[in-house]
Amino acid sequence: MPFLFCRAVLQEGDAAFASLFRWKPHQRGGASNVREFPPSGLYCGIMIKLVCLTLQVPLAVILSASFLAAQTAEKAPEGATSSIERAINLTAKGRCPEALPILKRSISRMTDKQLEYRAAMATARCAMSLDQAQTAVNALWILKRDFPTDPEVLYIMTHYFSQLATRAAQEMADVAPTSYQAHELEAESLESQQNWDAAGNEYRKILEQNPNLPGIHYRLGRVALSKTESAANTEEARKEFEAELKIDASNAAATFWLGEIARRAGEWDEAISHFGTAARLDSGFAEAFLALGMSLNSAERFSEAVAPLERYVKMLSADPAGHYQLSIAYARTGRKEDAVREMTIQRQVSEKNPGGVRP
Repeated sequence: MPFLFCRAVLQEGDAAFASLFRWKPHQRGGASNVREFPPSGLYCGIMIKLVCLTLQVPLAVILSASFLAAQTAEKAPEGATSSIERAINLTAKGRCPEALPILKRSISRMTDKQLEYRAAMATARCAMSLDQAQTAVNALWILKRDFPTDPEVLYIMTHYFSQLATRAAQEMADVAPTSYQAHELEAESLESQQNWDAAGNEYRKILEQNPNLPGIHYRLGRVALSKTESAANTEEARKEFEAELKIDASNAAATFWLGEIARRAGEWDEAISHFGTAARLDSGFAEAFLALGMSLNSAERFSEAVAPLERYVKMLSADPAGHYQLSIAYARTGRKEDAVREMTIQRQVSEKNPGGVRP
């Protein structure tokens, strides 16, 4: 479905970005401190959600390889180069209403990469100035596809997506200031500022309007865990995650965090059960496999720990924590050579990434 990406973002909030923004600091001595959605990830989630609200266009199609490939499938017609150069010059003079139709017709058929670069930049600038969001996004993703490490491309993407987000936020405030989506955007913004109490209040306003809205109890649980660690905050988080699962039993993230609360308390059987369920609900949830393996190791169920840890190191081979835990499981099940190999990999990965943060 063309609108699937935007629909998921608008309905699920940051949960739609879980696989992209889950993050975990280095784990030392087998201790786990798994967290999700660092401030940068949360900000990106907010921005993309706002862009979806602005565009109401099939971003999934824009992002797909087949769509982007189709953009360059045809060869440029004769005489196109001079027309494109003229359009780029018009852009430099601020004559975007004249330039943009030419650029939109031509940008998808260019074979000269440098000309494509200049034309796409001009298209993005003109489209933003004329408030043609879809055209701007198309040009930006062409630039990202063909010039992925160019600093100017990365800068202009950050700048323009931020502008789109700001415009969408203003439009939201104008047309639907009391909607639950407006409260959710405000709450996410407050989270990014680490204003946990205010964020929680915004999420509770949403539940007053929509008590069965999926994802909100989960966010309240994450807010509670983000506060200063205490028994009261942990218990509040546990209740919120349980409330979330009553609304949406398939929420792997809420299930995971119930497991993490149990793991921190040394309740291995409960932790193992929750982590196993989270891994089954979301086969791409890497941290669930790591946490499951770690908890099985802690419970001295080493033979059972091997499979989830092997799965994890295949998914995230650059994380030394996975190799360390797997080496323990191998060593305690008599697989000495495998254990030595994993410890060697762990040291090598740690040397390449001395800060210990997962890539």
